[in-house]
Amino acid sequence: MSDLIFLDSAGSSIPPAPVVDEVVGHLRRETEIGGYRAAAERRDDLEAGYGVLAELFGCEPSEVAFTDSATRSWLTAFDAVPLAEGDRILITEVEYGGNAVPMLRRAQETGATVEVMPSDRHGQVDVEALDLDERVKLISLVHVPTNGGLVNPVGEITAKAREAGALVLLDACQSTGQIDLGAVDYDMLVCTGRKWLRGPRGTGALVVRDEVRRRLRPRLIDHSAAEWVAPDRFEPRDDAGVFELWEFSVADRLGMIAAARYALAKGLDVIEAEVGDRARRLREGLAAIPGITVRDLGERRSGIVTFTSDVVPAVELKDRLWRENVAVTVSQRGSTLIDMTRRGLDEVVRASPHYFVTPEEVDQAVERISRSAR
Repeated sequence: MSDLIFLDSAGSSIPPAPVVDEVVGHLRRETEIGGYRAAAERRDDLEAGYGVLAELFGCEPSEVAFTDSATRSWLTAFDAVPLAEGDRILITEVEYGGNAVPMLRRAQETGATVEVMPSDRHGQVDVEALDLDERVKLISLVHVPTNGGLVNPVGEITAKAREAGALVLLDACQSTGQIDLGAVDYDMLVCTGRKWLRGPRGTGALVVRDEVRRRLRPRLIDHSAAEWVAPDRFEPRDDAGVFELWEFSVADRLGMIAAARYALAKGLDVIEAEVGDRARRLREGLAAIPGITVRDLGERRSGIVTFTSDVVPAVELKDRLWRENVAVTVSQRGSTLIDMTRRGLDEVVRASPHYFVTPEEVDQAVERISRSAR
């Protein structure tokens, strides 16, 4: 679609040419000399990737692990947190379903509890109302929810968590690549490559601070995460590589590294400003359409814009917009059950304009949404 207006970077964005060239080029090289030798040729580039992501996240290279998805990153980190009966896990009202299910299951197994932190009038975590004590072992903090534009106040929450000795696991899936995370404070962070970072699918990363790693007990480890030193003994790695698996797609990892370099070269501050501009323009345009309600929360807002129509159901509106060459998606109740139930919403249309969407295209999208929502 030559005139496609792409508003789905919160789903899976469009990779830039250098990312595509890196992935496809390496796959072609594998057809020439095989996967092992092709990987050996790029050993230095793969190793340099830890420094690239460290720059992206404001951490040390030793704190970075590559994974095949944000889901793998999150499950790996969460599984390593020691839990026992009576321990408390705190979540936000905008917790993601993919995080909630494993937390509930492990709570059943260990006797821990999963509790919802209160939100303030803006819909973000109410920092002043946080109830923290020594039983709180983990705060699962969604930075930017999948179903709306709010940005949670990470720094303030992390500061309170540190006072109580709790760990903060930051879900940065929807903020990596659109918000500068260099100065954000957290203990662990998970992200995906395919969204705002504009990397390939099947890529992700996990950041675990060095001082935090020593408090964790990673269970899903193989012979790249630990060295088999005697028939009855192994020695785990002393960096975040203890959370990695030996097998991975070299082409995709090189693509994610290329995507991170691309974002850093453009400037994370520039990206954040341009994404914010496109999202504001879209919200204002949508708010002027009769019968359309913008559903975003938050005192500070991200590039995700959600809305509903009084006339056309969200899924049908998404399909109508695709026929109008506008790519959006739908966020349904099960993905953020607590928040959507609280607000009486079953589904919302989700639009997420990245910096490569021009202001003129945003205006055209508003016109097509107005036409499609009748």
